[in-house]
Parts: sequence; C-alpha cells; structure tokens
Amino acid sequence: MTAYHFIGIKGTGMSSLAHILHDSGERVQGSDIEKQFFTQKALEDKGIPIFPFSEENIEEGYTIIAGNAFSDNHPEIKKAKKRGLTFYRYHDFLGEWLKQYTSIAVTGAHGKTSTTGLLAHVLDQSYPISYLIGDGTGKGHVDSKYFAFEACEYRRHFLSYEPDYAIMTNIDFDHPDYFTSIDDVFNAFQSMADRVRKGIIACGDDEQLQQIQAKVPVVYYGFSSTNDFQAQNVTETEHGTEFDVFVRNTYYDTFRIPMFGNHHVLNALSVIAICHYEDIKAQKVKALASFEGVKRRFTEKSFGTQILVDDYAHHPREITATIETARKKYQDKPIIAIFQPHTFTRTKTFLQEFADSLNLADKVYLCDIFGSAREESGKLTIEDLQKLVDDSAILDLSNTDVLMEHRDSVLLFMGAGDIQKFQEAYENQQDYVNYQPIKKA
Repeated sequence: MTAYHFIGIKGTGMSSLAHILHDSGERVQGSDIEKQFFTQKALEDKGIPIFPFSEENIEEGYTIIAGNAFSDNHPEIKKAKKRGLTFYRYHDFLGEWLKQYTSIAVTGAHGKTSTTGLLAHVLDQSYPISYLIGDGTGKGHVDSKYFAFEACEYRRHFLSYEPDYAIMTNIDFDHPDYFTSIDDVFNAFQSMADRVRKGIIACGDDEQLQQIQAKVPVVYYGFSSTNDFQAQNVTETEHGTEFDVFVRNTYYDTFRIPMFGNHHVLNALSVIAICHYEDIKAQKVKALASFEGVKRRFTEKSFGTQILVDDYAHHPREITATIETARKKYQDKPIIAIFQPHTFTRTKTFLQEFADSLNLADKVYLCDIFGSAREESGKLTIEDLQKLVDDSAILDLSNTDVLMEHRDSVLLFMGAGDIQKFQEAYENQQDYVNYQPIKKA
C-alpha cells in the first residue's frame, strides 16, 4: 500500500485531502509546525500521525503531497526530490484524484466554503460521495458517485482541475499580492470555465460572471428574473430563511435554510440548480434545511449575555455579509466587530472598503495585521485603518476585557489569520465569572 506524506497537513485544504485519502483506505501521515490549529483534532481522532517538520520524516516509498504555502527550499521537499520520490503539489494531486468521479468544483471569490458544505450535505443524503471543504473537512468513500470540492483561484491553482461541473459564485478582486486587477481575476475564471467538461452553474446577478464564455451550457441563478433559477418571496423566520424557486419563470418548489442573509440564499440556489441539472428530486434537495454549517463561517456560541461568532471574513464584501447576517438573526442586539486584517497587500488595497464595511457595526475593535507566510511585514499599520473607522479602538491580547462592556451584544470575531486567539483570551478572562448565562427557552 502506498503511504502518503503530507507536508503542511494542518492546512485547510491539505487536512481535507488527508481525510479523503484516509477514508478511502489509504495510509496517511503528515508534518507541520507544532502550533495547535483548528484542523488538528479531527486528524488526530482518525489516528492520522502528525509529526513536527523534519527531513527525517521522508522515507523511501512515500508519495509526497506538499502544501502550496511551502517553497521548494523546505527541508522535507528538498529531501523528497533528492530521493526521487513521487511528488505532488496539493492542487496537482487533487486534479488527478477527482478524475475518478463525477466532479463538481465550487469556485468564486466569496462563498466557496459555505456552498461546498451545502452541496456536500445535500448529496451525502442520497449517495456515497467524497467531498473536500476548505474548512479542513473532508470525506472519502470507495464507491463515491460525486466528488464535491472547493476550487481556489489563488495563483490560478484551480486550473489544475478539469471538473465535470463548476459552480461559480462570483468574481471579485482579491489576493492583490498575486492578481493585478479585476480583469486579471476575470481572465483566470474564464480559463477555468474553459476547463469544465459538462456544465457551469453561475450567479447571474454577478456582472462579471455574466460575461463568461463557455463551450458547455451555462445555467444562471439569482434574484433577477433573467436567471434560469430565480429565488422569489424570500421570508425570514425565527429559524432561518424560506424562499420559492422558479425555474425559467415556472414555480418549482419552496425551500428552507437555517441561515440568514441574501448571500446564503444564493449559495443554496446554486446547489438547487446543480441538483436539478443532475435530476436529483426536490424532496432530496430539501435536506438544505438540516445543514449545520461549516467551520469558521458564522460559528456561534452563547457566552453569558453575549453571542460570540467566529467567522473567516477577511474581505470587505465578506465583512458586510457577516454583519448583515448578524443584524437579521439578532435584530434587537448591538453588533460589535472584532477584526484582524489578513495580509498587508489586501489591507492596503482595500483600506477604504474595509472601513466602509466595518462602519456597518455599532462598535469596532481592530487587531494588528496578520502578515501570513507570504508576507511578514509591511509599512501599513492597523492605525491607518483605525483612522477611517468611526467608533473604533485597538485590541490586543492584554485588553480583551474591554469586550465585557458590551452586554447583550453580538461579538463578531472576523479574520483569516489567528483571530481565534483573541476570542480565546476573552473567554479566559477571570472576571467573567460574574456574568449570568443566557437562559435557554
């Protein structure tokens, strides 16, 4: 049996892929930094060994899968190549693996992870499937009919894939450390569209996606009446959102999702469209109503009289959507944003847009910029953003107790770096013992 060694196994995509191979009966192990990461426990629960980085981890006969964050100068990669071992980058291996199945790529600047999670949840109710979600969740099955996976546009890595179908949620300018403009991003998505084999499900409300040209059928979804799949009569209830779906102006069925916000309706509509295209009955698709969400996407917990939310939002459009969800779900509570910018290039590029989106909250706390592995420092500081945000303050690990002032509020911890450590520091405040827990109905 082939042994797969993952270099950077705690990464969200890498850990998902490790789960898939393990579930498919393969022997899997990996290495990473020793810092605890949120994907780690699920790997350990399956008995997948995780070692500290060391060239001693590389042995004869291993197939090596390396995360995209690591250069060819990494000690383990250097040793693997020196020994002539079979070597893949994450996206290249995934491109080969998915060829065994009817593959559905979910891509877009925003909403990839939530949409992939929704799609996997619905398909999993009816078929043996495999899926790879960008929150570190993955599942493999030897008899899989479908393979649903998140396809990231960064550095055009999604061009390693030739999926049967692609769901395209939107096109937006992001990753300014790589992409030069919205036109550059569009060209990447156009190249991706050229690689799809059977059909594309695209958001017709997105101006950029309206311009996509494809050799395969393109089915559009959205709120506009020009779409093939249209959501109408959207109603928010105590437990989520209900909406009617019309297929080419003819009523199809009514669906419910346990989430709030138009972006969630659009995500669900894309799943309804691909399932309709694959002749999956509406009754099966109504499993949308039991979806429990994905990791780090509006993940909630009660904390005394407060609601704490952990969310991956790291782009102005995503921050706006997260605040919109909080406003709709907790209409009588103040919304407090705690935001950690991710990368200096993104913060600089969208400085005013970040301020505009954060100003939608009632109070804002800003944490130092998280540089990521791609860029460790920059001339920009968090104070540059603070100047543009109306009611804001700087938050560090030593003063998280100030958040206790916001009783009966929703605290949104947002960011793609290590924003969780601020939430953990807050929860560990000793003074909190004086708070009263929320009474459950």
